[in-house]
Amino acid sequence: MSSALDTLRRDFGGDIIEPGATQYAAVSRSVLVAGSPAVVLRPKSADDVRAGVRFAAAAGLALSVRGGGHGFPGFGTNDGGVVIDLGELAEVEVTDKERHLVRIGGGATWGQVAAALAPHGLAISSGDTRSVGVGGLTLTGGIGWKVRKYGLALDNLVSVEVVTAAGEVVQASAEHNPELFWAIRGGGGNFGVVTTFEFRAHPTTDVFFGKITFPAAELPGVLRGWADHLRTAPEELTSIALLANPFAGGPEAPVEIHLAFDGDDPEAAARAIDPIRRLGTVIDDDVVLRPYADTLEEGMTPPPGFQVSTRSAFVDPSSVPGALDALAETARSERSPFISVRSVGGAVSRVADDATAFPHRQAELMFVTITAGPQPVVEAARPGLDAIWGRLAPYVSGIYANFHATATEDDVAAIYPAQTYRRLATVKRQYDPANLFAANHNVRPQ
Repeated sequence: MSSALDTLRRDFGGDIIEPGATQYAAVSRSVLVAGSPAVVLRPKSADDVRAGVRFAAAAGLALSVRGGGHGFPGFGTNDGGVVIDLGELAEVEVTDKERHLVRIGGGATWGQVAAALAPHGLAISSGDTRSVGVGGLTLTGGIGWKVRKYGLALDNLVSVEVVTAAGEVVQASAEHNPELFWAIRGGGGNFGVVTTFEFRAHPTTDVFFGKITFPAAELPGVLRGWADHLRTAPEELTSIALLANPFAGGPEAPVEIHLAFDGDDPEAAARAIDPIRRLGTVIDDDVVLRPYADTLEEGMTPPPGFQVSTRSAFVDPSSVPGALDALAETARSERSPFISVRSVGGAVSRVADDATAFPHRQAELMFVTITAGPQPVVEAARPGLDAIWGRLAPYVSGIYANFHATATEDDVAAIYPAQTYRRLATVKRQYDPANLFAANHNVRPQ
């Protein structure tokens, strides 16, 4: 490693941070997981990324790539390996005003993107948290407040610049290296380090955003009515139902319907939102018109020793009634985890199933369970959580990688149907035959 590190110091223009350095404690961990890498690299250019990738390969060290660092499994750090932290590659530039093309550095966060695009009256369909990285979210999906109108974040990609395992810079788009471009859109970080994204943004206005709250006793009817309405609601309306919020009473917590209406016409917004208001007894309603950038929330950095465990799945239209009944029953039990149910459909479902490596196009809902606390608390909750998921199993399929805390072979098999996996593995063999980029929901080279 020492000779490889000497070579790196000659070729690398960014920061090289080793144990003992003042900033090591801050950069050695991801947001949710602590780590103790041998070295953290903070590149300032694609050439620096190339040098970092070649260093990791030459030294035979495990490699982690960090964008925002919010991944639940902790892919953004490791013990004894190399971390490439892309935080310095965070530029956001509108490159074509007429076509609304935007170039974004691989280390940018969605908060930085939203703030940079707001003066131009533009936005990109993304996630819902400011500090989440553009790269991690986009490469495996991107479900946020504009998803039903404009699709996943990855559906708005035009091209990418990728540093491969060989340390080469490759462009990928529909015209150049189209198979790599297909794989990048859903295949996660399996194929290299994306140093630049080019997105097609869309004009945006202020949006109606907030939450409508109902009593816990009305949960079953509200949840069913909410899902029924979203099935036919305008695609400008995207919504999330939050159940059993542990900070608001757990099983006695009110039902929170969070929503965004993508437009500033109050009459159109009322037509879309009022059917939700009529689902039950409204306890609170704080839906107001606000800038789109203000819909993104701040991310949470948990205290030391605090763990967050998530599981996710999709629900197809035919399984929605059974799934909602099971969720309502679960949310009212004393051992319920925090439950988030997201509406999907709309623009997501209009993309062909095999157009990208994201395969869950026909799902109507996506839901997530979240268990958090000190490790003993999370471990003690696991048997009960397993029983809950066993109850839900007949109604769900797949996994949304961005909201799943583990990355076992079974998890990867649930993320990618067999045909999608085989195609990804073929691309993996071409661009990363030695599986250098393994710190992800890993697709092994075929």
